[in-house]
Amino acid sequence: MDVKICGLRTPEAVAATAAAGASHIGLNFFPPSPRAVTPEAAKELAAHAPEGVKVVALVVDADDALFEAIWTNVHPDIFQLHGKESPDRVREIKARYGTQVMKVIRVAGAADARSAEAYDGVADFILFDAKPPKDKDKLPGGNGLIFDWTSLQAYRGNTPWMLAGGLDAANVAEAIRVTGAKAVDTASGAEDAPGVKNPDKIRAFVSAALQAQ
Repeated sequence: MDVKICGLRTPEAVAATAAAGASHIGLNFFPPSPRAVTPEAAKELAAHAPEGVKVVALVVDADDALFEAIWTNVHPDIFQLHGKESPDRVREIKARYGTQVMKVIRVAGAADARSAEAYDGVADFILFDAKPPKDKDKLPGGNGLIFDWTSLQAYRGNTPWMLAGGLDAANVAEAIRVTGAKAVDTASGAEDAPGVKNPDKIRAFVSAALQAQ
């Protein structure tokens, strides 16, 4: 079971995530988010990730300049594309940096899950997250919303995938049971407030996910 804690902003949170046994740490580079960090600040955070823990850089329809700044400072293992990036844009990023790319698919129903198949053979991973409501102040992800997990039964792609969307220590085992997920991700489920990680909640989430496999 792979476990990712996303939206880390302090060395202490990175250390807690790694110590808990998570496989991935997520750094957010979308400025409207309360979890966002600059490429320069992320350089220090990534330096605290021990060997074997993958660093994931989350971006939303980022321009080339931001990709370049992230790559120069962080050299992430994975770019997580959380916007409306096309398959061609995914190919372009993979070719330019020679690193893995995770494409986020926002899900409200079965049709959304099936749309991930457009990235088969293009993205290295799919991340299924809850589609946010249409409120203009909602972020693309990290809103603590759960979608209908049975919607993922419609996905027929071959690309490995990760499950997100309102997961926490209390519901992650059930989410894994229903979906058969082999990788899970949380941001809000390990926080006391948006962007404020709680080491106890990090440990509880990772433990619950690992015990559920």
